[in-house]
Amino acid sequence: MNIEEKINKKTVLVTGAFGFLGRYTSKVFSDGGYRVIGIGHGKWHQHEYNQWGIQEWYESTITFEALVNLNKQFDIIVHCGGSGSVSFSYQNPYEDFQKSVQSTLSLLEYIRLKGKSCHFIYPSSPAVQGDLGDKKIKEEDPSSPVSPYGFHKKAAEELCFSYTKNFGLKISIIRYFSIYGVGLQKQLLWDACLKIKNAVDEISFFGTGDETRDWIYVDDAASLILAVAENEKQQISIINGGTGIKTTVRDTIKLLVDLYDKKVNIKFTQDVKLGDPRFYHADISKALQLKWQPKVKLDRGLEQYLFFFKNLIND
Repeated sequence: MNIEEKINKKTVLVTGAFGFLGRYTSKVFSDGGYRVIGIGHGKWHQHEYNQWGIQEWYESTITFEALVNLNKQFDIIVHCGGSGSVSFSYQNPYEDFQKSVQSTLSLLEYIRLKGKSCHFIYPSSPAVQGDLGDKKIKEEDPSSPVSPYGFHKKAAEELCFSYTKNFGLKISIIRYFSIYGVGLQKQLLWDACLKIKNAVDEISFFGTGDETRDWIYVDDAASLILAVAENEKQQISIINGGTGIKTTVRDTIKLLVDLYDKKVNIKFTQDVKLGDPRFYHADISKALQLKWQPKVKLDRGLEQYLFFFKNLIND
């Protein structure tokens, strides 16, 4: 790399880089020629975070003081840190608020005072819009969250709107639907794989099975962040992150069972978990305008996920 290339190389800070989406986001930026710095919770050795394209790693809670202590300028900040669980928000609403809202405020205030030209990218959730029924969800659809998680995501988005309107910050929000992929060890797919592995003749799940999800593979989710970062539009933007394809929970689990090649019956309790959405289906028209498109189809993504799961548990 020559001197001019070193000067022109942009620096991106990825919060929560130790986490699932954070790792893939770091890698896609690194592969795209960016210098990547990570901050958040998690202990790993240099050779481990280097494998994900991270040049520097800082283990720290995301606070304004911690950001000031970094004493660095960033061209882009991607806020992958924070809460990612509806159930956690019911059990620990105060901590969920700190993770989602307070951390976002710290980053926005840091940008306001230290680096106004920095582009802030916030991965959010359609949970901010609540239960809109069985339809394609558009970014401009009404917002009425039904869980603490959704309210906190909405509060974080409102802070973004405020800092754009009042202080001129460049901010992009991506409302991700159901991200999955190699490395994820929680939520429906992980739970389903464990149940299938241990099943004798029947597995049981919450809900009716008719709930829908818009599954987006983590590689596609990360590449969308890069596409947003390289979008030259200066105004705030809200973009849905999904595939535009809805799949019922029943069909999703059936796909996993078939891939596992086990004969088990799938049952649903008809009990719905508090705050869980019934239907998620993204309108991705705005994302497609960025010359981005999802590449990993659900059957292929689940195949890769199952391969990861079996290797991890030596099955």
